[in-house]
Amino acid sequence: MESIDSYLSEAFKEAFLSVRNNVGGPFGAVVVMDGKIVGKGGNRVSSENDPTAHAEIVAIRDACKRINNFDLGGAVLYTTCEPCPMCLSAIYWANIKAVYFCSTRHEADRIGFKDNHIYEELTLLPEHRKIGFHQISDPKAPELFAEWKEKADKIPY
Repeated sequence: MESIDSYLSEAFKEAFLSVRNNVGGPFGAVVVMDGKIVGKGGNRVSSENDPTAHAEIVAIRDACKRINNFDLGGAVLYTTCEPCPMCLSAIYWANIKAVYFCSTRHEADRIGFKDNHIYEELTLLPEHRKIGFHQISDPKAPELFAEWKEKADKIPY
């Protein structure tokens, strides 16, 4: 079993690789289960042209593939920076039990990353956000949810 420092060191290795190889921004993360690193990731947003390729997401995807399960219950995430709202949501969806981070979203904001802005937007009602959100009605919407609810062989998550 390794230490917090060693896990963070691996996360920083991923972050420095992202920066030095022009793969993405200055972020890295690792997922640990039972004292072993099961997922690693550096930011790959710019190299993959994927706004969701944040270090935490990449590490979570890597861990899920390695353990062949979408549920990372009991895992711990070590990351170089406080997760953005998207990554925070993924952490909850993956059932990760704890997160250790170094830099804050405010520090990331000061070097040009808009994580804090998104956190602020989430506190607003949808009609007050900078991006317009509009609910529309369609008769297929309740039909779709009813089909899911009644599906006998579904895999709940």
